[in-house]
Order: sequence, then C-alpha cells, then structure tokens
Amino acid sequence: MKEWISGRNPVLEVLRAERRHNFRLRLARGNQPNAKLELISRLARERKLPIEVVERSQLDLIDQGHQGVAVETSTYPYVDIRDVFSYSKSQKEAPFFLLLDTIQDPQNLGTLLRSAEIMHVHGVILPIARTATITPSVVHASSGASEHLLIAQYNLAQAIKEIKAMDAWVIGLDESEQSKLPGELNLDMGIALVVGNEGEGLRDLVAKSCDHLMRLPMYGRIESLNAAVAGSIALYLARTARKV
Repeated sequence: MKEWISGRNPVLEVLRAERRHNFRLRLARGNQPNAKLELISRLARERKLPIEVVERSQLDLIDQGHQGVAVETSTYPYVDIRDVFSYSKSQKEAPFFLLLDTIQDPQNLGTLLRSAEIMHVHGVILPIARTATITPSVVHASSGASEHLLIAQYNLAQAIKEIKAMDAWVIGLDESEQSKLPGELNLDMGIALVVGNEGEGLRDLVAKSCDHLMRLPMYGRIESLNAAVAGSIALYLARTARKV
C-alpha cells in the first residue's frame, strides 16, 4: 500500500526517520528557496529518491496544505508491543508509555503524538478498533513526530496488565471529583498515562484497570480541557517529575 505525505515538516521527518519505503518526491514548480526544502531535496538525492517538479495544482489534489512538497511512501510501520517494551527497557530510566483509549479525531491524535515525542515517551499503544490510526492527516497534525515514535496496536486491557508487570503505574485521565490531583500522586516512577475518548472518556474496563485516576485542576471558567490538551499537560507533568 502507498500513500502521500505532504507538508514540509512531515515530509522532512519521513525522510529523516527512514522507517518507511519511499517511492518519489514531488516539489511544486516555482517554490521559493527555503532551507527546509533544500534539506528535503538533499535527503531525497542521498537516498536516490526520484524527484518530480510538478504544477502546484497537482499537489492540491493530494492536500490543500502541501506547502509545495509531498512524498509518496509506504503506510505507517506499526511495531509489535514487544518492541515497545524492549525499547523502554533499553532506556536509562523508568518506563514511560502513552495509551490512547479510542481517540477518534485525527487532529487530537496528531497533537498527542507530537507531545509524546517531545516528552520522549518510550512507546504509544492504540486499541485495535474504534480509534483513529496513523493516516497522512495524523502525520501532518503531528508535524511528523509520528515518524520517530514506536506505536503499537494492541488490546489495552492486556497491555495494562503487561505494563503493571514492569513495575509501572497506570494512570488514567478522568475529570471526576473522585480522581486524584497530580500533587497527590508520585509521578517520579514508571508511568503509563491513559487518555480516553474525546466525548466519553475512558471505557469502564480500561478505567477499572488503572492504578489511579488523575484529574487536572481547573482555575478558569471553562469546564474542561479537550483530550489532546489534557494529555499533553499530563505528559509534561510526568516528564518533569523525573529526576533524569
């Protein structure tokens, strides 16, 4: 299967990561000189990737937000959950995972992946069904961060059991008053953060499988944060709590 990834950051990260099989690069005729475009072109030449200069209208058919560049590539390379766990064990710190329980909006998924990569999450686990997957839109929304993450598709309840066996706490984000505040939890240890669906939150089985549920304090007039923002804040809190 092939797909087109467009946009300067996403295309650059696809080429930098070298995890996909790339087929050809398209550049819009009349692109203004730009350091990022020059880097993309250089990487393509180094990898002997065919470069086609086309009319901008051809790229418009791929994506209106193409920024003058697109790469034809293989579909996203998911990994086995064992690879995620092995990578975590190779890091010189406690486990750090992100589990996404039926996130369905591509923009939210992309934002969470971008935050996860910046916070050096060891791996991301998606459920097998009822979830957004790593499509070109998600790659674009993540600004290409998805290309540097290990992402597995797995049964979340089973994943939680296996993560607990690694001496990591599983903490689900939940807005209820019964949930603990960040200051009431020790985040300086092995952690798997679980972010629920945009509208329904965590599924019951997943919530019951968590060691703790955590809510973020709200100080303004808005009732709640969306899933992507809440998850990103929680990732930051977990990362900065670490002593390494």
